[in-house]
Amino acid sequence: MAPPMLERRQYKIGKYDIVAQPANGSMHMLRYTVMLEGRRLGALLSVPTESDCRFLEAPPAVPPLKIFSVTYRPGRPKKGAQRPGGAEPEQGPTIPWSIKGQR
Repeated sequence: MAPPMLERRQYKIGKYDIVAQPANGSMHMLRYTVMLEGRRLGALLSVPTESDCRFLEAPPAVPPLKIFSVTYRPGRPKKGAQRPGGAEPEQGPTIPWSIKGQR
């Protein structure tokens, strides 16, 4: 004996209409379709909250993608390549109170 199919239900959350109907290929999961003034905003497989419905109505702005050439950083320099900014080696600061002859 097969379990009974779930039937279609309709209810409201705030100003949003929710239509719950069986998901394709499943006998126990429901697909919740969110509608606003007869217009379909989206569908979820979990019970939506009013916050979820607001997110479907007005999703946040997505920043533009960064260009690859801006984010690309080359690898290690070649052997024997000149250092950028000068060829002289850096020396540490001189400390006048250091012990003479100590390395």
